[in-house]
Amino acid sequence: MTDWTEKYRPSTLSEVRGNDKARDSLRQWAESWDDHRQAVILHGAPGVGKTSAAHALANDMGWDVMELNASDSRTGDEIDRLAGGAAMNQSLRTIDYGGGDTDGGERDAESGRQLLILDEADNVHGNADRGGTRAITKLVKEAGQPVVLIANEFYDMSQGLRNACETVEFRDVSPRSIVPVLRDICRKEGIEYESDALEAIAERNRGDLRGAVNDLQAVAEGTRTLAEEDVVTGSRDKERGIFEYLDTVIKEAGAQEALEASYDVDETPDDLINWIEDNVPKDYAGAELADAYAHLSDADVWLGRTRATQQYRFWRYASDNMTAGVAASRREPKGGWTRYGPPSYWSKLGRSRGTRDKRDYVARKVAEAEGASIATARRSILPYLSAMTAYCKPRDLTLAMTARYELDAEHVAFVTGSGESTNKVQSIVEEAEELREREAVEHSGDAFLPGETLDGAGGDEDGTDATGTDDDAEAGGGDGQATLNSAADEDGDEETDEEEATEAEEDDQQSGLTDFF
Repeated sequence: MTDWTEKYRPSTLSEVRGNDKARDSLRQWAESWDDHRQAVILHGAPGVGKTSAAHALANDMGWDVMELNASDSRTGDEIDRLAGGAAMNQSLRTIDYGGGDTDGGERDAESGRQLLILDEADNVHGNADRGGTRAITKLVKEAGQPVVLIANEFYDMSQGLRNACETVEFRDVSPRSIVPVLRDICRKEGIEYESDALEAIAERNRGDLRGAVNDLQAVAEGTRTLAEEDVVTGSRDKERGIFEYLDTVIKEAGAQEALEASYDVDETPDDLINWIEDNVPKDYAGAELADAYAHLSDADVWLGRTRATQQYRFWRYASDNMTAGVAASRREPKGGWTRYGPPSYWSKLGRSRGTRDKRDYVARKVAEAEGASIATARRSILPYLSAMTAYCKPRDLTLAMTARYELDAEHVAFVTGSGESTNKVQSIVEEAEELREREAVEHSGDAFLPGETLDGAGGDEDGTDATGTDDDAEAGGGDGQATLNSAADEDGDEETDEEEATEAEEDDQQSGLTDFF
């Protein structure tokens, strides 16, 4: 039996139901793609029509489609291999046919686009998927073709990827919008129906249009008449989205309902308390906000006890306080739409992760140069480097550090505390590169000098070369060298202890910052 979700998938954007604003935004993105050339993320709960809208858009625009599931192709290499080529291709406007025409062989080719649809783009998670997130971010930044990313959980995607794309949110489809779709399918399938039966299916699916169509097909199989009592499908086990839940606990539900709703949210109490804590001030104020924070404080105490004792039965008390307690703190009805966002705690973690990455990079460079462990470089050397080169003063020492450890502007700024884009840091990085190049030539000895003539050809008539040195004396292993060695043996060392100490000191000065450690 044909799957009705595929059979009745919208063929144009005008047939997409329940998300008119998102549909119009998607069309505008496509029509202006040549101007901005950005990818777009379609995000929202499962079953609200994101993938169907992407295919309908391609049909409206006359674009070819390539679809890839990110959860099946999770590594960077796989994504580059399967999606990279298609996304990087530019649309062709002329093709060279090798001179078959009088105009030099060029004829107009049909202009076109290929839409790359990357489904489940939120199911790729950094290092665990061996470069998958990095590959997708690179793909959307460099793509020469339109790219649509499909995601259920917008904030499960990396911040870099989110910032590189436009975003369109698909909201849950209301039962009022689902019923006409079910009615249209029944009419096309020749099924007589009671309106109450279709409304019951729509209500049971909590805004999941795809689930409603699947349920309709299940209950209508083998019958030509559909009554309300025929609708025996249970409530669909559907996870509640975090933003929908925040609306429920902060604005709508009583204490008991808020607690029960938390059972359908795919968040642990440790994460859920951060979501509620950061967003409750957007709707609560005064005494109700104070009461809400008192309950959140109690919840945090129970979470601390859970972590200390590893007794996860205490989670129930934390959940009671952060859900039922917050809902019970509401003094008056809350209406309208509120822009909820992820916890600021998470963004702080992201920033600290970036700082740790910079620290570890510099520590690794120092460890390699000084023959120390990374831990020693991080604990015992970096603090001194930072103190000695604060704000790039003294400049000579900062320059020596940058050259020795081959640091770029980002890491010089990290060590010194100066701004990465300042002229001071940029000039130090450029001079350090020149310094490294000069030192490479100096340390090479005579490797880059022209070879000298051993037989005196081209030299003076008296048999000496241009430097005035006797050719025989310059020849390795000749009598002149033997004579010099013999004289040195007879007269003792040519260099005094004082001269050796002076040369050793000069050598130390050439070693950069080693003597500071």
